[in-house]
Amino acid sequence: MSETTDIIEELLEATGLDKNYRTDSIALLEKGESRYVRDLKLNFTSTLTSEHLSAKECGLLGLSIAVNNNNKPLTAFYTKFSEEQGATAAEIAEAVGCASLLASNNVFYRFRHFTQKEKYTQIPARIRMQLMMKPVTGKEFFELMSLAVSAVNGCEMCVNAHEDSLIKLGTTEERIFDAVRIASLVTATGKIVY
Repeated sequence: MSETTDIIEELLEATGLDKNYRTDSIALLEKGESRYVRDLKLNFTSTLTSEHLSAKECGLLGLSIAVNNNNKPLTAFYTKFSEEQGATAAEIAEAVGCASLLASNNVFYRFRHFTQKEKYTQIPARIRMQLMMKPVTGKEFFELMSLAVSAVNGCEMCVNAHEDSLIKLGTTEERIFDAVRIASLVTATGKIVY
């Protein structure tokens, strides 16, 4: 067995998958004995810790991004990890709901931003957003998840709005940066483990 295969098996076991699980992407990395698998494993592992976020927050952020990206293995992993870190069923449901709500908002507000037409800013959005009003995870953390999902979905207007809200709420730039870092690494892992 090669070192690459060993690292792939460690990554798979870390995500709760059988060490023999293979996607087409994993098989290609393994066949080419890619050095990237070491980075992938270390990057994935780094989504679970932060100097600026609690382990529970890391898990809920990972869950929201995994749901946003429709990644079943990572959704299962981050759900379990979040539960192990003390997340309640309501907090887990909110992370899932955040991914869905922000998916619609990101499409809608990207459209408004892309067209740059005043008329579209005058027409009511008619998108229900009660989830944002009194989040069980707290306003600041819900904004942080919203920013992370918006960054993954590429909505510039949404990223700027959520980042501005977070700064006004007193969130540090380091905390914001870590949330987006985690979102990027969960997305990267999901390109290989799916």
